[in-house]
Amino acid sequence: MTIDKGFNPGLATAGSPIAFRLDPGSGVPTYLQLVHQVEQALRLGYLKEGDRLPTVKEAVESLAINPNTVLKAYRELEHRSLATGRPGQGTFIAGTLRRVGLAEQAALRKGLLAWLRTADEAGLDADGIEALFATSLRDFLERRDEKRPRRGAGHRAGRSRGQAGEVA
Repeated sequence: MTIDKGFNPGLATAGSPIAFRLDPGSGVPTYLQLVHQVEQALRLGYLKEGDRLPTVKEAVESLAINPNTVLKAYRELEHRSLATGRPGQGTFIAGTLRRVGLAEQAALRKGLLAWLRTADEAGLDADGIEALFATSLRDFLERRDEKRPRRGAGHRAGRSRGQAGEVA
């Protein structure tokens, strides 16, 4: 998961298994792009508890962004109990997200790639595919939630609604 802003250093920063990238045309605030990429890396198993995130200096140098943006992203990760700062050492992964095994991921990816080929053959461009996927995911989640018993007020508080259509 290499991430860049106009150039590709090719490798993650020394001591960190992740390198961030930015999509200036996504409309997603820069700090949230960083947060989403850490969450995605956790879900896919690229990051695990104890892994060090790039230092603020490393992220600033590789992405050409303001240090406060990186700090805001890391504070958000701490707020979500996914990371913790260690003075003088850096920011480390402190939590996990639900994920499926590698075999299940591979099978799901294969099915998704087949669906993407079908959508491409039907004439959808990238924006059309993204829109169809986002609305289908939103419909699926709403129907699934209607069928599940309520677990009390705010049981979906950890998920913000706008994430379904965002691509990190």
